[in-house]
Amino acid sequence: MRTLIWLIGIFAIAVGVAMIAGLNDGYVLLVAPPWRLQLSLNLLVVIVVLGFALGYAIIRVISRTLQLPTRVAQWRERRRRERAGRALTDSVNALFEGRFSQSLKSASRAYETGEGAAMAALVAARAAHAMQDEPRYREWLGHAAEKGANGDVARLMTEAELAVDAGRFDEAAARLAALREGGHRHIAMLRLEARVASALGRWEELVGTVRQLRKHKALLDEQAAPMLRRGHVERMRELAGDGDALVAYWKSIPANELQDRGLIERVLPLLAKAGRGELARRQVERLLDERWDSDLARQYAHCAVDEGEGSVRACLQKAEGWLPQQPRDAGLLFSLGQLCASAQLWGKARSYLESSVKYGPTVEAYLALAHLLESLESGAEAQAYYRAAAEIVAGSSQKSTAALLPA
Repeated sequence: MRTLIWLIGIFAIAVGVAMIAGLNDGYVLLVAPPWRLQLSLNLLVVIVVLGFALGYAIIRVISRTLQLPTRVAQWRERRRRERAGRALTDSVNALFEGRFSQSLKSASRAYETGEGAAMAALVAARAAHAMQDEPRYREWLGHAAEKGANGDVARLMTEAELAVDAGRFDEAAARLAALREGGHRHIAMLRLEARVASALGRWEELVGTVRQLRKHKALLDEQAAPMLRRGHVERMRELAGDGDALVAYWKSIPANELQDRGLIERVLPLLAKAGRGELARRQVERLLDERWDSDLARQYAHCAVDEGEGSVRACLQKAEGWLPQQPRDAGLLFSLGQLCASAQLWGKARSYLESSVKYGPTVEAYLALAHLLESLESGAEAQAYYRAAAEIVAGSSQKSTAALLPA
C-alpha cells in the first residue's frame, strides 16, 4: 500500500511538472562574443539540477575516498573490540560453567587485546585460583593491579574473597581494610568482613558487622542471631577475668538481642563465675514467664551464685513458684536442687536433684547429686551416681565413634 501511494505521488508530481513546463515559453540567452547560445528555460533548469546532482556525487566520492584509511582503521578497531568482547564473555561463561582451564585461555585472549584488560585479568585470576594454580593466580592479580586504577574496588574485592576461600584471613583483612579506607562499605564487603572477623576472633567487630547487615536487611533475624550469639559469648569469655568490663559489656547489649535464649544460657555461667549472675536474673525470669524453656530453667541457679543468701532465697522462691506448672521439668528441678544446696537446705536439694535425674537424667545432674551426697558423707551412694554419669559419657562417646565409622 505504501509503495502504491509513493508511485501515485511521483506520477502526480511528474504530471504537474510537465504541465508547468508546457506552459513556460521563456528562454535564456548566453552571450560570449563572438558566440551566442539560446536555451529554453526548461532545459536550463534541467541542466542546473543535473549539474548540481553530478557535482555533489563527485564531491562525495572524493570525500569518501580520502576518508577510506580512517574508515578502515575504525573497522579494524571495531573488529578488535568485538573479538575482545566475545573472548571476555566466553571466559566468564566458562568460569561459571566450571571449565576453568578454558576460562583462563579465553581471559588471556581478552587481556591481550587490551579492551577490558583489568576485568579479563580478574577473571583469569579467579580461574587460576579455582585450579589451585597459585603462581598464575598471583601473576594475574599483578596484571589486574597494573591495568586497573589504584585501589581498584573489583580487584580488592576479588583478592579478599579468594583469600577468605583459601583460609588466608589476614590477607583478606588487609584487602578489606584498603577498601574501607577508600570509603567503600557495601553488603558484599560486609559479608566478607563478618567471615574474617569470625575467623580471626575479632568478636566486637563481628557483632558490629552483623548488626549492619541486619540493618540493611542482608541477613534475616534467624541468620543473624547465631552470629551475634557467638560474638557476644566469645567476647564475654575474653572479658571473664575483668568483672567490671564484663558488666559494662553485658549492659551494652541491646534489649532485642537479649531476647535470644541461647545467648542467655551461654553467658549465665560466665556472669556467675565472675560473681555477677544477678545481672541476668530479671531477664531470665521474664523470658521464662513469657514462654517456658527447660534448658534456660536449668541455668537459672546461676542467677544466685555468689550473690548472698538474700538473692538465693529470692531465686528459690521464684523457682518454686514455677514448680506447680512444671512439676516434672528436669531443668527446673535441677536449678531448684542447686539453689537449695546454696541455701544449705540439704534435704530439699537432694529431693529435687533425685527428681531431676528421674525425669531427665544428665551428666550434670548426676554429678551435682554425687557431690551433694559426698558433702553429706554418703560416699557409697555418691559412687553410684558417679558411675551413672560415667555411663552416660561412655554411651555418648560410643555413639560419636559409631557415627564416624563407615557404613
